[in-house]
Amino acid sequence: MAGFPHFEAPSALDYFAALVAEDEGFPLLEAAVSLAQDEHPQLDVQALLSEVDALAIRLRRRIPADAAPLQRLRLLNRFFFQELGFAGNVNHYFDRANSDISEVLRSRRGIPISLAVLYLELAGHAALDAHGVSFPGHFMVKLRLPMGAVMIDPFTGKSLSKEELEERLTPFRQAQYRQMHSAGSQPEDDEVPLALYLVPSGAREIIARMLRNLKEIHRAALDWQRLTAVQRRLCLLLPQAWEEYRDLALALAELGQLGQAVAALQAYLLHRPQATDARVLRQHLQAWQAAS
Repeated sequence: MAGFPHFEAPSALDYFAALVAEDEGFPLLEAAVSLAQDEHPQLDVQALLSEVDALAIRLRRRIPADAAPLQRLRLLNRFFFQELGFAGNVNHYFDRANSDISEVLRSRRGIPISLAVLYLELAGHAALDAHGVSFPGHFMVKLRLPMGAVMIDPFTGKSLSKEELEERLTPFRQAQYRQMHSAGSQPEDDEVPLALYLVPSGAREIIARMLRNLKEIHRAALDWQRLTAVQRRLCLLLPQAWEEYRDLALALAELGQLGQAVAALQAYLLHRPQATDARVLRQHLQAWQAAS
């Protein structure tokens, strides 16, 4: 009698690749939750999504059917920041667990972007027009109401005025000015208007920012194993961001996985042959090919 057919479960990376393959219907929350599978391979993503669905049901029960958008926003903020107690992880801001949605759900603490992902999901269930915004240095949430746009800092739950947003931009603009000046460029007299910093981010961009946060944490810690896992995801998420292939190659080389490093670096050099680092990287490529 023939045995039962064997079906191999897709890997965490295969699962992520399927989630991020198309922009249409991109499942932001599911993709964000799945990032933690590198750290916790047995993580049940669907169970986490069900947990968020249960929170959404609780929220909807608090919102009258005829509630105006501003009332819906107030009820959402009260539920998310006061009743559930979500807040910024002030004491351990750079802990990688802040990018783990399962951990953020458990501890009710996170960084702006991980808190924003959960907030956006609940805002959708509250019938609010909410979007993430990749504001310099601090992820925000923008809500479009009949009275105008409202900017929420998901780290504090505070609504920010135009003046407060301009104030937060000042250090970023000053750093840009110094960078241009030191590079010999002439800084432009006209500043980039605030509105251009408040353009909504797509789901792919949000996941990329989450991964790049993790990338900086792992690179600073010289944690090549975790960095390699993040780089693999970035290459799947942004298949034409060739610099991510370069960074994957360098992380793989640190792990001694020279065959894979060669393939990743060849992809970078093929598409960025005139890059400023191309000459040095070709030398690395030759050395890796000789050693592998």
